[in-house]
Amino acid sequence: METLKENWLTEGLIDFEYKKYLLLAYLKNVKDSFSRTELYPFLADLVFHYRNLGALKENKNLIVEQFPKELSLEHLRNLEVNYRKLVNDDATMQEIEAIIDFALPQLKNHLDEGSFIYDFVEANCEISPVGITSLYAREGYLFVSQPPETETSVYRYQVTIFDNSAEQFRGIHTSYVLKEEKTLANTYEHIKMKLIREFAELPNPATYVVISKLRFPFAQTLMPIAKRLLVKQISSTAT
Repeated sequence: METLKENWLTEGLIDFEYKKYLLLAYLKNVKDSFSRTELYPFLADLVFHYRNLGALKENKNLIVEQFPKELSLEHLRNLEVNYRKLVNDDATMQEIEAIIDFALPQLKNHLDEGSFIYDFVEANCEISPVGITSLYAREGYLFVSQPPETETSVYRYQVTIFDNSAEQFRGIHTSYVLKEEKTLANTYEHIKMKLIREFAELPNPATYVVISKLRFPFAQTLMPIAKRLLVKQISSTAT
């Protein structure tokens, strides 16, 4: 079992032992992934499921809304769409509450483990600007490097900003450009100048380099954390 479906709690058989089996099988995959220092996609999944179950525990109406619904034939004949809840008995709700009470601490333990690994990796990464910092930092280049490799992976990034009712969020999209061998002659500044010459649409790009002191799984751990570091860096310098 690779992932846990978003609606795993209310989909299919509502039985404590069955849902416990699904959850523990999923968490075994999480544990195996974390043992290899591979954080994603499981860390993001854990955050989602933990927050979702916490919200359901606080608001039972949300549990009811997660159940499948069927069309009422009476209203369908009247060309009106009306949903009739398939589940309305107390026994089912008690079973779900028992599943939630079991699942929350299990998810929290694994989430804490993932967060510890995340903090360790982040503490062993450094981010710094390459060359003169551009005033416009929402688009540019991200260099990512880790030992013992001398090659640097180069990505083009674009930061998007979106709001909800309470706060502002930043998201980031990256696309792979190339790999460059870093040497005493071919410094990060030289690599940046090559990019400027080759891609004229970014004449003065914001450019940052993330260097890991230790070696981590690139796609599953280092790259996601490098992107988060970049968003934090840009957020801290934004005016």
